[in-house]
Amino acid sequence: MASLNVGNLGEFLREQRRTAQLTLRQLADAAGVSNPYLSQIERGLRRPSAEILQQLAKALRISAETLYVQAGILDERDREEAGVRSAILADPSIDERQKQVLLQIYESFRKENRPAAGEGDRGAPRDTT
Repeated sequence: MASLNVGNLGEFLREQRRTAQLTLRQLADAAGVSNPYLSQIERGLRRPSAEILQQLAKALRISAETLYVQAGILDERDREEAGVRSAILADPSIDERQKQVLLQIYESFRKENRPAAGEGDRGAPRDTT
């Protein structure tokens, strides 16, 4: 079966699974997917839906946005935001309530700096490289 160009996602998932010290079967069970299906995702043979990615992210205790970027669901412009979100969610030194508050503050700043429709780009400069 030909690869669907999702090898990077599969490699990333495999690395996250190993880092979490989970077997393929354990992650599949935790995410509510079949063992063969997860194996095909890791080998780049299947393209999972956003819902499946969200289930996998929850089971791996990482942000869904991180997997969305890896899968090409989120635009390159969202990569930086996903990185910030991932860093906040992965920080073991703050509790879940503090993480949610930080994410809310971060999002409010992003909205505040986003240019209004029709106003041109008057917000903070955006890196387009």
